[in-house]
Amino acid sequence: MAIGQTEDEYLRFLLPQHVLSCLINKRKEQGRGERANYVNTPHVIAMVGLPARGKTYIAKKLSRYLNWIGINTKVFNLGEYRRHTTDAYKTHDFFRQDNEEAMAIRAKCCLDALTDVCNWLEEGGEVAVFDATNTTIDRRQLIHSIVTEQMGYKLFFVESICDDPKIVESNIKEVKVNSPDYMGIDQEKALEDFLKRIQHYQERYETLDEKREKYLSYMKIFNTGEKITVHKHEGHIQSRIVYYLMNIHITPRTIYFTRHGESEYNLNGKIGGDSSLSERGREYAEALAKFVKQQKLPNLRIWTSWMKRTVQTAGMITEAPQERWRALNELDAGICEELTYEEIKAKYPQEFAARDANKFSYRYPRGESYEDLVARLEPVIMELERQTNVLVVCHQAVLRCLLAYFLDYPAEELPYIKVPLHTVIKLTPIAYGCNVEYLHLPISAVDTHRPKPPAAEVNSRKSSTMSIRDFAPVDSRQEQINVVPGFLDDKFRGKPSDMSETDGEVELIASR
Repeated sequence: MAIGQTEDEYLRFLLPQHVLSCLINKRKEQGRGERANYVNTPHVIAMVGLPARGKTYIAKKLSRYLNWIGINTKVFNLGEYRRHTTDAYKTHDFFRQDNEEAMAIRAKCCLDALTDVCNWLEEGGEVAVFDATNTTIDRRQLIHSIVTEQMGYKLFFVESICDDPKIVESNIKEVKVNSPDYMGIDQEKALEDFLKRIQHYQERYETLDEKREKYLSYMKIFNTGEKITVHKHEGHIQSRIVYYLMNIHITPRTIYFTRHGESEYNLNGKIGGDSSLSERGREYAEALAKFVKQQKLPNLRIWTSWMKRTVQTAGMITEAPQERWRALNELDAGICEELTYEEIKAKYPQEFAARDANKFSYRYPRGESYEDLVARLEPVIMELERQTNVLVVCHQAVLRCLLAYFLDYPAEELPYIKVPLHTVIKLTPIAYGCNVEYLHLPISAVDTHRPKPPAAEVNSRKSSTMSIRDFAPVDSRQEQINVVPGFLDDKFRGKPSDMSETDGEVELIASR
């Protein structure tokens, strides 16, 4: 390394000798073939900003959202690469611009991370989030050269800018002083050291510039969402990213989820339908109302589906306004509505086996799949991200999808998340995830959870049944005439008798 050379200059010097250059050359020689996935052109989302500005929070949250909607996404955090490469970090001096030994380590880690980003995308990944400071124009030009010009990927920068000292200090105390860099170090000393680390970055920090970097696509987020600017975003994926990041905030809040109280159909083992609560379900409604009153949550809102059993469950709560969401209605079981699992297995054995084989993607004839349900619930997630305190009263399949988003469950596990009746699930968002508590209210209820069947049993069913779609008996086709329509139909499941007509997706019910 030459004396006086900056880290970005050293990166350019190091690149031809690094394995990343071999990957770039291989990419040029082979070109790009067809990709059979959701995002035909891979995307790199590169974070920008000083330390303690919420970059990792945004990166992890964005990754969780994109994976939830079915876009294969992975975060590559540069700090983790540095910690795996060396234990040389002792103090903020590691980040001094004149610390040539540390600069060489940081430059190598950056190229290692970018190499992994490109390798992962070449192997079929769809969106890679490069979580690093990327605080200079020269660094961003280098990333653009590698990612866009040489690898042919799409590149979108997300810069988090924060000039509120209270937010910065809160971020440092909540996350940074507890990082592996400060293990065993007094919290006040860690805070002091980290603030000096930030100063080293500030010496060369250059915010994204609309004139000097007009060729880049990016968005800027000021003070965790107080203001947002977007420059040259292109394509469906970047549009969804912008829309999502416009909705998130860091205001402390609590989200409560609960299923409706036990219904008459729950007692009979039937799925779907629009039955009323059982006697024990009505007892749960009373207990839930008392629970909500005891919490004394400010600005609480109550959301329910349009189904009678959720409306009845929330009916005794008088402390907050209520809203009805069509999107929160239970998964539409199509021709299997109001049947028991035993009846479905006997009447439609191929459908029963097909659902067990791939429960997330299986769609009931004239009904929905869990995959459809995730798409239907995306507006609910967006609105939940904007809210403060919320209680959502809905259904088993719906809550599985919502919990999978907040708790980062993969698609294959989502349909088997256990969501017991008469239980309040309390989610408290924290730095990089959620704390979750299951609060069981002491009222008995049936267990409606159906565990994942063994693979051998699923294979046996698949080999011994016929498809009803090809060999449907006459009586089953007659039944389909009266099947409940899908969720896009304007007459979705009808309306409970105690609800007023509305043209909108959400109906506001005034608090009593």
